[in-house]
Amino acid sequence: MFGRVSVFCTLGAAVVLLGFLTASDGGNSKKEFDMKDKAEEELNTLEKEWALAFVKNDAEAIGRYMADDWMVISPDGNVIDKATFLGLIKSGVLSHDQMEFAEVKVRVYGVSAVVTSRATSKGKFRGEAFSELERSTDVLVKQKGQWKSVLTHLTRIAKK
Repeated sequence: MFGRVSVFCTLGAAVVLLGFLTASDGGNSKKEFDMKDKAEEELNTLEKEWALAFVKNDAEAIGRYMADDWMVISPDGNVIDKATFLGLIKSGVLSHDQMEFAEVKVRVYGVSAVVTSRATSKGKFRGEAFSELERSTDVLVKQKGQWKSVLTHLTRIAKK
């Protein structure tokens, strides 16, 4: 009988301990969930603000959302660095009249994130009008408290 009481006490202690561990883990999970929600909200806002900067053809504002080593891989497979890209906008060689995102999906991994979307853009490049429908992937990293894009990859969606 004494052994049975000992087993029940041990089981009781284990249940209490498990409860503490679960409650503690649940607290961290909620905090992580809240942080992830906040990051997703920040990134959705960033994408909207960045699109507006493109439509305004404001190279300085566009550049604020890019890391110093940002690059874009165009639908044709060309790799363009930040300085070159912003130079095209400053000179007027590249301008945008429309930049819209749909089907936006944000995935956060700590201080890194991937944002995918269906992007529609219209404008001019070297005086020629363009209209693009693309899958856009932005890889972002939080640097000094600010989300910055380090890579944009564009894939043209085939016209049906």
